[in-house]
Amino acid sequence: MPAGLHSPAARPPLKIVVLIFIVLILGSLGSALYFMVKDKGASTRTAKALTWRVAFSITLFILLMLAYHFGFITGKL
Repeated sequence: MPAGLHSPAARPPLKIVVLIFIVLILGSLGSALYFMVKDKGASTRTAKALTWRVAFSITLFILLMLAYHFGFITGKL
């Protein structure tokens, strides 16, 4: 019997994707801190890094909501 969409073999490695997004969020936050200290408010690099952090966070949230909606995340966490 072939593996269906909801079989464990067909599910994407969601934990790995979430961990990658968390690393991206923390990296962006760290770079914003670095730019804030180094530039002393003279450039817009801090704002751009924080914008990336917000974009990564929203993308992760939407990804988790879609994964729950399509059954990749069950009710029991």
